[in-house]
Amino acid sequence: MKFLEELEELLKKRKAELPEKSYTAELFKKGIDRILKKVGEEAGEVIIAAKNSDEHELVHEVADLLFHIQVLLVEKNIPLYKIEDELKKRHAQ
Repeated sequence: MKFLEELEELLKKRKAELPEKSYTAELFKKGIDRILKKVGEEAGEVIIAAKNSDEHELVHEVADLLFHIQVLLVEKNIPLYKIEDELKKRHAQ
């Protein structure tokens, strides 16, 4: 999880600074509707990739989805640890 935590910090920085020529900053500038559209697009691409037999394609698409989910979480000010805590809680039941 260390990398995902580092990515979360980078996303927070991009949201705060909104650097030019940053794809992530553009997502934050365009707002929640654009971020949600990307999450939906990537989820669809994961479904299609899962139906195919190319493992590399599926890994690529899941990485894209996870990235955009992290952008969404940062936009909504939900830290990644809360997702981890929820998963741990479910696993403990």
